Amino acid sequence: MLLTLTSTPTPRFPDATALSFLLHKHPDKVQTFALSVGKATVLYPNAGPEETTVALIVDVDPIELVHSRSRRGKGNDSFALGQYVNDRPYAASSILAVALSKLFRTALAGTCNSHPELVDAELALTVSIPVVPVGGDVDLPRRLFEPLGWDVTAIPVPLDPHLPDWGDSNFVSLTLTGEHTVQSALRHLYVLLPVLDDVKHYWVGSDEADKLVRVAGEWLATHPEASLIMSRYLARQRDLVESVVDRLVPDAAEPVDELPRPEPPLARLRTEAVVEALRQLHVRRVIDIGCGEGKLIEALMPHGQFDRLVGVDVSARELARADRRLKLAELSDFQRERVSLMQSSATYRDSRLKGFDAAVLMEVVEHVDATRLPALVRSVFADAAPQVVLLTTPNSDYNALYPGLGEGEFRHPDHRFEFSRAQFEEWAADVATAHGYSVHFSFVGSVDLALGGPTQMAIFTKEARES
Repeated sequence: MLLTLTSTPTPRFPDATALSFLLHKHPDKVQTFALSVGKATVLYPNAGPEETTVALIVDVDPIELVHSRSRRGKGNDSFALGQYVNDRPYAASSILAVALSKLFRTALAGTCNSHPELVDAELALTVSIPVVPVGGDVDLPRRLFEPLGWDVTAIPVPLDPHLPDWGDSNFVSLTLTGEHTVQSALRHLYVLLPVLDDVKHYWVGSDEADKLVRVAGEWLATHPEASLIMSRYLARQRDLVESVVDRLVPDAAEPVDELPRPEPPLARLRTEAVVEALRQLHVRRVIDIGCGEGKLIEALMPHGQFDRLVGVDVSARELARADRRLKLAELSDFQRERVSLMQSSATYRDSRLKGFDAAVLMEVVEHVDATRLPALVRSVFADAAPQVVLLTTPNSDYNALYPGLGEGEFRHPDHRFEFSRAQFEEWAADVATAHGYSVHFSFVGSVDLALGGPTQMAIFTKEARES
């Protein structure tokens, strides 16, 4: 797998060796770096004031790649040999994008301590990649790179040069030319190479959505292929695409046709569902156990119905984030008495958890080891014993609808387990019976007729005792 980046002089920057300073790689050295799926080598075939070229060579170990995909629950090759004999060792893909980010991290971040004046310099650049997968759509590179200011040459690679009757393959030899900052050029490649390939060699989670906004946020919203870029980069995970759309065009005066605007992200739907349930239950004192950065407390604060709101988390770091989000230091004396945070654990008895009308555990139980669930139940249902316990958790049945999530894989690396619908209902019914509650269930998010919704919610209500 090969990529070359060449700089030539411009009237403002007549010395092409500026490229080497920005990349933080010395022209006289050949450097090799380990990757999770092989190794990458950086060298300069040519380094002079008239032309400077850096070459990135990635040697993929097919066995390590298979192991890496297996560890992450990734890999769609049902034919075993296909996992080892494929185009991954030579075709530009997410592997090359990861190598770019690892080897040229400072350039991607826009940092150059030795020559800071070069960071914003638009250099005359040429990018050459001899094998780029395009799925037979030869025009796709032009549609992706031209709106960003590149001149694009995409030459189809024949299946066999000696047998022209066989036609062309699904690959092109790609050349990009234009005047860009090195940071912009690397960011364009980092995002669009996986889009051209339409496959990622690693699990795509919420951090990928954050990364896409961070790296491409300046240009993605107005790109004519924005919908395609987001869908492919995020492995067609609808929730992630929605979260990016919300951040890219939060206050757009007019809808952008190219950007999909389906229902809100699942996290927002979940928060809204919990807020509405608490309002309908007419509770006044609410404790959010496992509050994280305080999003639910923030959503409850505008509702005057709630006299007391307390966020609880075991993590001091999360509580600090919640404090900043809720701006507790800026609240009035009245509001500071109404809203507060405290550090505690749901699996230990704590007298401070008592005295509330409702306790919420939103996406909490799946982060607790199964062996510790009885302790959580005892702490919340037996000791704190609020009138209402509202609990949400992923529905593992729905995981079949998430692309790239293998059987038995969880949605988040910190999940200790995920309940199916039947498992959740059985567990919740046992808890309710043992502690004097009734329970009813509902879904949050788009409901599949066969698999249910992505989030399942249980509302436990304490049954009145007979006199």
